[in-house]
Amino acid sequence: MNEKPIGFLDSGVGGLPYFAWLRQKAPAERYVYAADRANFPYGEKTKEAVLDIVESTARKLIERTDPKILIVACNTASVVALERLRERFSIPIVGTVPAIKPAAARSRRKRIGLLATMRTVNDAYVDRLVEQFASDCEVVRIAGPDIVSFVEKRFFDSGAEEKLAIVRDAAAEFGRASVDEIVLACTHFLYLADEIRELAGPGVEVMDSREGVGSRALAVLGEKGRSGASGRGSAELFVTGPDPVEESYDRFARYFGMEIGGTLP
Repeated sequence: MNEKPIGFLDSGVGGLPYFAWLRQKAPAERYVYAADRANFPYGEKTKEAVLDIVESTARKLIERTDPKILIVACNTASVVALERLRERFSIPIVGTVPAIKPAAARSRRKRIGLLATMRTVNDAYVDRLVEQFASDCEVVRIAGPDIVSFVEKRFFDSGAEEKLAIVRDAAAEFGRASVDEIVLACTHFLYLADEIRELAGPGVEVMDSREGVGSRALAVLGEKGRSGASGRGSAELFVTGPDPVEESYDRFARYFGMEIGGTLP
């Protein structure tokens, strides 16, 4: 049995729901999570910048915590940098990619909405996913950079109407396109899935990649890679950049039952 931790990496707090899914399935494991606040957000950066940033952040977390697996819980980081990470590091690495394949298989109207960052919306990786799995569908792509920043900075301090307002335009555009599947292709958007679902109305499914990513991580770990400990394990949230860690990250850590691990300078 392997007592090393399971590592997560994201530009910020977006990947925490992915961590929560996996922790529910494997509660005895140790978890370490890197929120790259120093380089947030990834979605508006160039491909070259994202490549260098993600490799650097992954290296910091790996050197600090020695994880047995790394889950890149960020669509932008995955579609851009997953291949490089697998070249640079010897541990297994699981990425998060837009759930276009299951959305296309389930869509009755063959009209799919993709809500993502600007970097993901325009990446050739997504073009290939659409060509391979959704060539018979119309895929409406919308970038939501304001939504990403809203979740990272304002989620706990915003009311119900404010949460609805930040996703209203995207939901309306998907409605005009008559999509029946909306793929949340940025992990930050999961925090507002209920609001998107409410505005999209009946007959529209909202989906993400949590189950697929978590199941893949468990399969990669296998029985030999799982912790032999019993009971509830531990979970630490690290952030990049200098001290101190802002209260907002402490609030997210408490919300997900984590401790603040400190900074990755």
